[in-house]
Amino acid sequence: MKSEYTDKLLIDELKRISVNAGNAILKEYKSNIKIEKKDDSSPVTKADLISNEIINESLEKLTPDIPIVSEENSNVSFKKRKSWNRYWLIDPLDGTKEFIKKNGEFTVNIALIVCNEAQIGLINAPVMKNIYWGHKKHGAHMHNQNGIITQLKVSETIGNTRRIAISRSHKSDDLKKYLRNIKEYKEIGIGSSLKFCLVANGDADYYPRLGPTSEWDTAAGQAILESAGGSVLKLSGEPLRYNLKKSFLNPSFFAINEKFDSYGLLKELAQK
Repeated sequence: MKSEYTDKLLIDELKRISVNAGNAILKEYKSNIKIEKKDDSSPVTKADLISNEIINESLEKLTPDIPIVSEENSNVSFKKRKSWNRYWLIDPLDGTKEFIKKNGEFTVNIALIVCNEAQIGLINAPVMKNIYWGHKKHGAHMHNQNGIITQLKVSETIGNTRRIAISRSHKSDDLKKYLRNIKEYKEIGIGSSLKFCLVANGDADYYPRLGPTSEWDTAAGQAILESAGGSVLKLSGEPLRYNLKKSFLNPSFFAINEKFDSYGLLKELAQK
């Protein structure tokens, strides 16, 4: 009981931190957005940096003994971090391109990695006013804009028409080729880590990502989906894991409702 109570308090704190970061992002969202380029040519805005500062400072106070890796401060050597049993992995503004387009499909992502697995994940969509979270021990939930908390569960049934969550801004050639070989499907386009939430909430059957992502893009969504009865698998069939190599880049993967035929899907993806 004590552990469950402590976990609830931690989730409540993470929700508070994400709301503070989200509110700061929304102030920038309503103004003229100034865009800069990082070394890898990806866009970064003032909102990314402000959110990053809020989350880092808050987590350092909340759990001073747990290190932090963020998209905006990821210059921690693998030699140092490979010995970490647990650490925070955050994306202070996931979906910067959606933020710049002002379509509302961006999120704040916070995950706790324990022994290379995403144990706890929280995703806040500030414009939509929805907060999703998952804990391997306590399941997945959503706090919607009306203040109602509901449990997240993958769909109980799989229909004849596949419901596939697709990245709105990152549709790779491999993904286009894969989709051309599927006879009957419904494409659900959405930005950021919200694709994981669609599968976790039963609104999509799976999310194939046949292109580059970084570990902070996926960790929170993976924790939520796995807590809701789903999986995030590499094309080898192995679960996606964290902090096992120098690079933060993920391989291609699919996030899936476990009731779906993952073996058959893997064969399709291998033939893309």
